Amino acid sequence: MSEQPFWGGTIRKLWPSESDKFRDHLLRLDKDSRRMRFAHAVSDNFIDDYAGRMNEMGAIVYGYLEGGEVRAVAELKKLGDTWGQEAEAAFSVEPGYQEKGIGTELMGRVIRAGRNRSVNHLYMSCLAENRKMQAIARKHEADLRFEYGEVIGEIVPIDPNYFSILAEAMDDRVGYLLAVLDVSRERTKKAA
Repeated sequence: MSEQPFWGGTIRKLWPSESDKFRDHLLRLDKDSRRMRFAHAVSDNFIDDYAGRMNEMGAIVYGYLEGGEVRAVAELKKLGDTWGQEAEAAFSVEPGYQEKGIGTELMGRVIRAGRNRSVNHLYMSCLAENRKMQAIARKHEADLRFEYGEVIGEIVPIDPNYFSILAEAMDDRVGYLLAVLDVSRERTKKAA
């Protein structure tokens, strides 16, 4: 999983200073996409608060960026104060970018990040009607079960090894460089 251009964009980790890009992505989600992501309707104020707490939550967020804009994200959130046995994954993809394999690629990044943090059980939950998310989970061999109107998926990542840790570290280095280039491009646009 390298930081190669991906369908005209790039997949990389979002850094703490990019919480505004994360927020803007969530705000662009249509009503149905927001409901699928959060399992209920949410307001712009809720999204603004949620994105503002991205750093406090200690989440690892991967984004698909195109033209400097985040169009899809995958979040890995620890369950508890520290990384431990369990974590949760959450995803959102803007409507025009769905069904292109971006969510599947993002899921792979989240699984690797969980693996490298010794997460033994990675959970994702979605509404029972969210067939797209269930299909992505199945591609990554998730065990799916129906509970109280939701589908809960569980993935058991294999243990980390030298190659998984090195791959994430290399992706982070390239991703950081791409983030710096994005900032430089944004400053050049504003100056012009």
